[in-house]
Amino acid sequence: MHSATHQAIAAVWRIESAKIVAVVARMVRDIGLAEELAQDALVSALEHWPTGGVPDNPGAWLMATAKNRALDWLRREKVLQGKLEQIGSDMEALEATVVPDFVDALDASRQDDIGDDLLRLIFTACHPVLSTDARVALTLKLLGGLTTHEIARAFLVPEPTIAQRITRAKRTLYDAQVPFELPRAEALGDRLASVLEVVYLVFNEGYTATAGDDWMRPVLTDEALRLGRMLAELAPDEAEALGLIALMELQASRTAARVDAEGRPVLLLDQDRSRWDRLLIRRGLSALGRAAALAGARGPYVLQAEIAACHARAPTGEATDWAGIAALYDELAHVAPSPVVEINRAVAVGMAQGPAAGLVIVDALRDAPSLQAYQWLPSVRGDLLAKLGRNKEARAEFERAAALARNVRERELLLERARGLG
Repeated sequence: MHSATHQAIAAVWRIESAKIVAVVARMVRDIGLAEELAQDALVSALEHWPTGGVPDNPGAWLMATAKNRALDWLRREKVLQGKLEQIGSDMEALEATVVPDFVDALDASRQDDIGDDLLRLIFTACHPVLSTDARVALTLKLLGGLTTHEIARAFLVPEPTIAQRITRAKRTLYDAQVPFELPRAEALGDRLASVLEVVYLVFNEGYTATAGDDWMRPVLTDEALRLGRMLAELAPDEAEALGLIALMELQASRTAARVDAEGRPVLLLDQDRSRWDRLLIRRGLSALGRAAALAGARGPYVLQAEIAACHARAPTGEATDWAGIAALYDELAHVAPSPVVEINRAVAVGMAQGPAAGLVIVDALRDAPSLQAYQWLPSVRGDLLAKLGRNKEARAEFERAAALARNVRERELLLERARGLG
């Protein structure tokens, strides 16, 4: 019985923790303290629910308990009067919502406030004052509800390292006096880019793992999708937020076809498209349509989603609109130039205009400092060389790519391609 209750608590916590931390953070203006008070509510649930039963509205119970903990802390520290000017009349409303038996339901009027609080939490956890690694860890902890152990396991990093990153991140936010608020209009673009970058980094690590024995890490792709959907819902007028969730939905639709029965990678053109998830494709195309309906130039996530949509719409690999994809990569290279975009553009150009045209682009990148340890540069070059019949050179490139790869499945794939060239 207790085991079932503990499972229920874990499930509710994963769903509700971000809202609870966000609301409490607005009360106490300290993310680290807010998380501690939310955890106190979780401990209280672990103490009471196994004997008293799971409440009818467990999320509201946790929220009310955490709010009570926050109000107790404010009173105990004798800062309530000082906080009144900062918090304003909202404190009275917050205190009024707390009831002794912890079963108050969140009324409809509070939902918009909670949405604003979640946005504040997302922007604070992804603040540029933090390193990228710290932003990722803190976001997964606060907004994904993942434990430190789960984050460490997903990124193949020692648990104490992740714990230190999270602790330092919260301390950095506190020391830098980062306000728990939405960025001003003039800073919104840069700050939103930071948030989207974190979500997409999490997704990419789950979609194609950098290292380890597995080609994919579903727990990370799932969390990135959840965060992306939350962000798109909270910021429905931000085209890039919609573009990112469209891109992730469309890429995630291929998951079942990306590995064979033995867990080995299956490349895009070799995938069984009947195994692609049509619901995710519809969701992705719908989000892309909403992004396209908004005014303004297409940003990098919208453009990448357009590329993914070209693949999703093609019934077979041979039917793919490679000329259209190459044109989109041309636009992306103008909007967000990078060596990695150029590599992908080379693939599309090679498919649309022939491998020799793609090879010209790749060869121009061979001395790029940022790509010297990037296995996909020699991998793409090897593929283009193989199509030109230059098998000896292609084999050397695949072997060099395999030596750079840290993912076991990826390395095996590259060595298999090398052996296939005799």
